[in-house]
Amino acid sequence: MLRPRQIVICTSLAVSFWLLATLYIRFMPMFVTDPLQGDIGFITSIPVCWLCIWLTVRLARLEPQQILAGCLLVLADAMLIDGIALRWFHAAYTTDERTARLGAAWLLWGYGVSAWIALFVASRRARLHQAR
Repeated sequence: MLRPRQIVICTSLAVSFWLLATLYIRFMPMFVTDPLQGDIGFITSIPVCWLCIWLTVRLARLEPQQILAGCLLVLADAMLIDGIALRWFHAAYTTDERTARLGAAWLLWGYGVSAWIALFVASRRARLHQAR
């Protein structure tokens, strides 16, 4: 179970990560709309997702058994914000429907990659913790 302080940190990280991704789509739309740059954006988001998971574990001081709960809290909060923003405040990202659609695809990719990384990190840390 997460402690209240960890919940606050994870929620703050979710808002921060959401804001950064929103700014990326808004101010660098070519990285989601251009075929080549969009592909590169998908690939280069993998290390960024890894960094976000690492930051979450580190800043929230998550124990091995808390990693999945903490990371899923961050992912769920950010996805909820994206869902609300894309439905009712889509101009936060862009006024162009194609950019919004491709940006949403990139966001979904990032959430999926982050979830897999969180699962990997949690599994690895649990094994290392048991070995001690």
